[in-house]
Amino acid sequence: MPKFTVHNLDSAPEKATNLLKDSQASFGMIPNLHGVMAEAPTVLDAYKKLHELALATSFNNEEKTVIWQTINIEHQCHYCVPAHSAIARAMKVPEQIDNALREKADLPSTKLNALRSFTLAVIRNRGKVEKEINDFIQAGYNNQHALEVILFVSQKVMSNGSVHNSVSFQ
Repeated sequence: MPKFTVHNLDSAPEKATNLLKDSQASFGMIPNLHGVMAEAPTVLDAYKKLHELALATSFNNEEKTVIWQTINIEHQCHYCVPAHSAIARAMKVPEQIDNALREKADLPSTKLNALRSFTLAVIRNRGKVEKEINDFIQAGYNNQHALEVILFVSQKVMSNGSVHNSVSFQ
């Protein structure tokens, strides 16, 4: 199994240094995920840009949490699930929502349950969601929301793939 280095400012490739400095300024430290992605500076840059775009979508903080955690849990990402629980708390998302996601229990609204179901369908069916999109739309979402879910999935594939259980850090 390959080992991936968790880079810091001293070990990172030169093109990743400013990206890691930005991470350190934003978080007060360099998250391990960013340190691993620094090995390929374009990947770290793309991930950070996708994260900014995900934050700018039309979803509210509860919906963003539902999407992120649904993907993290489906991908069984041992790093991302607790990280997004902390992010949810910082975003003032009720703990009840995060707990329901982690326990795979019903969410507090039909609309949030439909969002989780649609997100799972996008992942499991590799984007082939002709049937599922109708339920998603009937729950109160629209085509823009469907496309934005795909943005979140793209972002989380990058992070979950970088830190998934099959990857070891040095």
